[in-house]
Amino acid sequence: MGEFSEAFVAFDVAKKKHAVAIAEGGRTGEVRFVGEVENSPAAIERTIKKLGKKYDRLHVCFEAGPTGYGLCRQVRDLGHDCMVVAPALIPKRPGEHVKTNRRDAVTLARLHRAGELTGVWVPDVVHEAVRDLVRAREAAADDLRRKRQQLLSFLLRHGRIYENGGHWTLAHRRWLARQSFEHTAQQIVFQEKIDAIEDAAQRLHRLDEQLRAVVPTWSMARVVEAYQAMRGASFLVAVIFAAEIGDVRRFDTPPQLMAFLGLVPGERSTGDTVRRSSLTLAGNRRARRALVEAAWTYRYPARVSEALRVRLEGLPKAVRDIAWKGQVRLCARYRRLSATGKKPPVVVAAIAREMAAFLWAIGREVAPS
Repeated sequence: MGEFSEAFVAFDVAKKKHAVAIAEGGRTGEVRFVGEVENSPAAIERTIKKLGKKYDRLHVCFEAGPTGYGLCRQVRDLGHDCMVVAPALIPKRPGEHVKTNRRDAVTLARLHRAGELTGVWVPDVVHEAVRDLVRAREAAADDLRRKRQQLLSFLLRHGRIYENGGHWTLAHRRWLARQSFEHTAQQIVFQEKIDAIEDAAQRLHRLDEQLRAVVPTWSMARVVEAYQAMRGASFLVAVIFAAEIGDVRRFDTPPQLMAFLGLVPGERSTGDTVRRSSLTLAGNRRARRALVEAAWTYRYPARVSEALRVRLEGLPKAVRDIAWKGQVRLCARYRRLSATGKKPPVVVAAIAREMAAFLWAIGREVAPS
């Protein structure tokens, strides 16, 4: 073995080739660029084993990105430590305007040795699969929403306005079926948009069914059931929150979870001057949006509806107590903030922030061992 028993290895990952740099342990350890390695399991394994013969311990890192977590899992399976770095939290010098894979790899290795990097949570294979399904379902819902808006915009351009209630009800669909256009081209466009909406709706329905079939076999299934004890936390909201956040025990306190969701105000204070701005809206936007949608239900008085009563059946008493305490507090807080003249979006954001704290408590109560 050489003088240094440990080394900090950084991969600047890319589609075809990874740039590899190494920083030897200690303040006097050398920092150097190793070279490029092909983005394939065999080539990466050879590189890790070669470095592993020279050093007792390897600490590997790479930026989170489109290449996924496969490299992290492979390094860990080989018996070494691996960190997936949060790109937004990497320290950067304002004066640096040259960016190359080689420079990035060397910088990552140096910062990793200095302990200046922040890692992200790495889900296991099954959790990532469920999260992919959740995100596919979200993409399908967005696609359906866009297609519906395109049809409504097309009808509006031709003066076809439905005034007998909400859109996409049974009555609205019957009204759509009665629409016709004089020119053949416009009729074709109208029918193609109708067919596209039906296809998108069927795709969304298929993904919903798959989600309900997969979640009961998931290790977080019990957590998803417990989340639904909260008012507004429907099955979909609970699944999104569990899939995006994972194990809430990685957050020591509720404010840490709130900050991860971007539900805390920004601040730029100096001396005796305190300046707070709007919410940071950093972190996971999918979980944040699900919480905000759920928070609107607290504008009504606290009560256990029939749908909520069914969701509460079979849950531990501690979970039911947390959920009821949360509902009483959040409903009262909604009324109190509204009475002071706060705008509804501001009130809902505050409710969503506190709702995250109660979900944090429930998650810790029933988290799998």
